[in-house]
Amino acid sequence: MSGAENAKRLRVVRARAPIRINDIGGWTDTWFAVGGAVLNFAVRPHVEVRVVVSENMRRVKRRVTVHAENYHETFVMDPDRPLPVPHPLLQFAIASLPIPGSWALDIDLVSRVPAGISTGTSASVCVALLGALDALRSPRRGWREIARLAHRVETKMLGQQSGIQDQIAAAHGGVTFIRMTRYPEAEVRSVRVPKSVWADLDRRLCLVYLGRPHRSSSMHERVIAGLEAGGPQREHLRILGRIARQARRDLLSGDLEAFGESMVRNNEQQRALFAGLVGRDADAVAAVARKFGAAGWKVNGAGGKGGSMTVLASADEEIRKGMVDSIHALGHGVRVIPVALSAAGLEVWEEG
Repeated sequence: MSGAENAKRLRVVRARAPIRINDIGGWTDTWFAVGGAVLNFAVRPHVEVRVVVSENMRRVKRRVTVHAENYHETFVMDPDRPLPVPHPLLQFAIASLPIPGSWALDIDLVSRVPAGISTGTSASVCVALLGALDALRSPRRGWREIARLAHRVETKMLGQQSGIQDQIAAAHGGVTFIRMTRYPEAEVRSVRVPKSVWADLDRRLCLVYLGRPHRSSSMHERVIAGLEAGGPQREHLRILGRIARQARRDLLSGDLEAFGESMVRNNEQQRALFAGLVGRDADAVAAVARKFGAAGWKVNGAGGKGGSMTVLASADEEIRKGMVDSIHALGHGVRVIPVALSAAGLEVWEEG
């Protein structure tokens, strides 16, 4: 690897973090919601990070080489002076944890899903990257601290709009219920789904890419504008929080049909929050899901044009296959991306 290939290799650390889908109650985990509740699922494929630590023999300042594999880009940076380009999220995440001047780092990052897919991928990248870098020092931070730091990178360092759920899902894993008490503080609980229900979810959950990326920050800005204008959005946020609480009860009781209904209610409540949050492509996928007997569907994340949806498909395998084929037939890049529930959140280990 460039930047460290001629120096003595000291350590190699790897990390991975799941992405997030099916965020019921999303939007209530934001600063403008004041308080709220979200239920979400952590799923594979993971975001993966590999960090090679070598001696900085020439004591150069630009001693971190980053390979962003999804973008087919490599850049070199000074971890003490992050820049807004390229890839500000990566640069400021790296800069948020001190890196000794005697070290040179070579970092590989890869995600198995497209960028801008509304599955909290940027948060997962940040969590995995911070987890790997944190493992180079002692004592190591816990998952809560990593999630908070990742959220701080996006909101404080980059000035972006971001709720708290994506970082928590990536760091915590599993099926998670988040009760935001006072932004950004929250109570986080694992939803102990029975094994049979977990297996059923794994078979039936579909992540549908809507063919193009989206920009969630712009969606946040439009919703905030509506809140500031004194519209009905505040009540819509309260209803979204109540739906998340009901969805948790549905899962604990093992009633996936009722859970699917909660997904659909959330989808329509999100549309009521701001009409542009559920686009034509999402409605086209929902129509196919309905035709093939799916229990539920909802847009992921902030919604809007592009991004993705979660569908809880029929329990019948043949019907489910017909639904997937019909979704692919919609064209325009719309497709189902295979996912599986991830019981684990952030995982970090050392090679060798």
